[in-house]
Amino acid sequence: MATVPLLTDEAASPEAVAVFDDIRAKRQTDYVNNFWRALAHDPDQLSAVWGRLQSVMAPGALDPLVKELIYVAVSTANGCGYCVHSHTAAARAKGMTPAMHAELLAVIAMASQTNALATALQVPVDDRFTV
Repeated sequence: MATVPLLTDEAASPEAVAVFDDIRAKRQTDYVNNFWRALAHDPDQLSAVWGRLQSVMAPGALDPLVKELIYVAVSTANGCGYCVHSHTAAARAKGMTPAMHAELLAVIAMASQTNALATALQVPVDDRFTV
């Protein structure tokens, strides 16, 4: 259960509805997901996060699918179930196959295990790995 009500278009401020409309237009959908509806209680934050997300997730040196895969991995590490679901769906929409998903999960699991071991053992970083 959300800690704040998820605002409908009717309950949201005009500033928040303007962001909702931009989300719909840029994503070519009539759907605004619950994350944005929760953020709508603070229209300035809503607008800022939406703007940063568009910038960061735009095609660049990393293609959009790679960015979604990274988002899934970080969301898994941070324990954000909402983001795992949202960005897994986005990755699938951008072409992630079941085989890619399985490999991603294997990499996440391996990194989690080796991170925990290196942390528990307090292994010093090799000089050649530092710049």
